[in-house]
Amino acid sequence: MATLNALKKQVKKALGKQQLGSVQAFDELTIEVGADNIKAALLALRDDSDCAFDQMIDLCGVDYSEVNQFSDGLWKNARYGVVYHLLSVKHNHRLRVKTYVDGEMPMVDSVIDVWAGANWFEREAFDMFGIVFKGHPDLRRLLTDYGFIGHPFRKDFPLSGHVEMRYDEDKGRVIYEPVTIEPRVLVPRTAGTDKV
Repeated sequence: MATLNALKKQVKKALGKQQLGSVQAFDELTIEVGADNIKAALLALRDDSDCAFDQMIDLCGVDYSEVNQFSDGLWKNARYGVVYHLLSVKHNHRLRVKTYVDGEMPMVDSVIDVWAGANWFEREAFDMFGIVFKGHPDLRRLLTDYGFIGHPFRKDFPLSGHVEMRYDEDKGRVIYEPVTIEPRVLVPRTAGTDKV
C-alpha cells in the first residue's frame, strides 16, 4: 500500500488542480480529470519524470445509462465515461484515469498526439458508444458497417438492433432489411438457485 500512496502523491504533484478526485480500491489507483483538461493531464502524466506513464494500455468508453447512478465514488452526473489505462515501464506503476462526458454528442479531446496507439481505441469508443474525439484525424466506424445505425454498446440500443443484412443471390450483393427477430426478455439466472 505504501507504493500506492507514493504513486498517489506523485500523480497529485504532477496534475495539481487538474485532478478532481481519486479512489484507491483493490490495490489500484483511479483518478478523475475533467473532460476539458484530459489532454493536458495525460501529457503531464507522460512527461513528468516522477510519473513517466509512457504507455497507454487501453482506452474504453462506458455508458452509465442513468445520470443519478453511483459509479465508483467519482460520479459527476454524466452519462458517458472515457477510461484511460496507463503504464509506467520505468516505475512499474499502473494508473486508471477517468473523465465524464454528457450530451447528445458526447465529446472529449483526442489523445492521438500523446499516444499514437489511441487511434483505434478512440475509433472503437466512437463506433460502439458514439463518443466523439475532437481532433481525431480519421474518426469513422471501426467494428460496424458504414451504413450501421446507432451505437451498439449504448444501454438504450435495442437488443435485436435496427436492421439486418444478408447476401441476396438474385441481386448479387448484400442487402439490408428490417430486423425479423422476435424480441424476447433476457433474464440472467443466478448461480446456485436452480434445483437439479
